[in-house]
Amino acid sequence: MTNLFDLSGRVAIVTGANTGLGQAIAVALAGAGASIVAVGRSSMDETEAAVVKAGPRFHAIRADLNTLDPIASIVSETVGVFGGLDILVNNAGIIRRADAIDFTEADWDEVMDVNLKSAFFFAQASARHMLRNGGGKIINIASMLSFQGGIRIASYTASKSGLAGLTRLLACEWAAHGINVNAIAPGYFVTNNTTALREDPERNANILGRIPAGRWGEPSDLGGAAIFLSSKASDYVHGTILPVDGGWLAR
Repeated sequence: MTNLFDLSGRVAIVTGANTGLGQAIAVALAGAGASIVAVGRSSMDETEAAVVKAGPRFHAIRADLNTLDPIASIVSETVGVFGGLDILVNNAGIIRRADAIDFTEADWDEVMDVNLKSAFFFAQASARHMLRNGGGKIINIASMLSFQGGIRIASYTASKSGLAGLTRLLACEWAAHGINVNAIAPGYFVTNNTTALREDPERNANILGRIPAGRWGEPSDLGGAAIFLSSKASDYVHGTILPVDGGWLAR
């Protein structure tokens, strides 16, 4: 059974891999044997050190996914450096907070461009390669806000709800061609995006009070789900949104 989860010889792009959840996913996939192309807006030295320690090859690409401009070249560079592309993890994402009555067009567009538009076109560019080369795995990083409304994060909720829908649509279109498209929906994790919540005593207490596991998730908690959805173990899994939430949705 262990061989089902072996990613040796596979090549994975992980966006937003410079920190937080993306970094943890990159390290987990590397630990299972995948070579990693890490995409991020800032230094990925820390990610590189952890991936190289795990053994596989590593390549960093500095890019900002608030536009579509870098996407084709990232896929091309990945194939040029490692000879192929087997796994895409669409993790890059941003968040803006304001009451809905005051939410600005700029905050709406910026979040939607990174979280939804770029994720779709990155999947499209990756699938064009995968369709020519026997298939692959695409994993979108969704959210609890793919299921719920939340407050003060209108564009984030819209983007993550849209990403769940796109995951299902792409699965329907590409499953028969050997491409598995699925998503992971993290619960409340210790990341830069949740700093404001964790530093608010009332919100922090309310959130912890609803999580059956009794704690915030650590980025490393996503590793198993990412390996599963990247591996042969998930070959008949298509269009699923897998919550990794400490039981939040079960409450």
